[in-house]
Amino acid sequence: MDYYQIIAERFQGTLESVALSVDQLAGPVGQASELLTASLLADRSIMICGTGADAALAQLFTTCLLGGLEHERPALPALNISADGASLTAIGDSEGQGQRYSRQLQALGPTGDTLLLINSGNAGSAQAQALSAAVERDMQAVLLTHAGDALLPAAQPATGATISVNAHQRGRVIEIHTMVLLALGQLIEVSLFGHRE
Repeated sequence: MDYYQIIAERFQGTLESVALSVDQLAGPVGQASELLTASLLADRSIMICGTGADAALAQLFTTCLLGGLEHERPALPALNISADGASLTAIGDSEGQGQRYSRQLQALGPTGDTLLLINSGNAGSAQAQALSAAVERDMQAVLLTHAGDALLPAAQPATGATISVNAHQRGRVIEIHTMVLLALGQLIEVSLFGHRE
């Protein structure tokens, strides 16, 4: 097995996808960072969720906001609602798996908070109900999704932001989502605390 060839193809494919997507992503990423920053400036929280690998991305972004990326700074209020296994199991058992995020948003997400919903695969009931719960509670919503997702963008209100990655392989979507989340974290930091050397 030629490990070098596999790694080179993987990185080259990701770089090509990113290069093709930068022009398409710049506007939506900018809009999403402004929405997230405005929420934080209004002393609101960002609630983040995703399923499977997207739950790990939700934790990455939560950690970026709580801990910082490049420089020491105050923690920013962020909550990964897909990280608490006990709550997710309890809600799933009593209310159904489709409500594992929406129930948390109904309890913890007041008006003015923002939901960041990450979807790199097939959007299911849990994601759709989470977006619906956010809309019902007058929360802002930022979707990080992909070209094959027709369900969530169709339900997104005009006041929200949608970042749709133009990739079709889930691994490639996750790679680009990771870069987008890190860029969002950096944009938020710069907006709130300015450039630092």
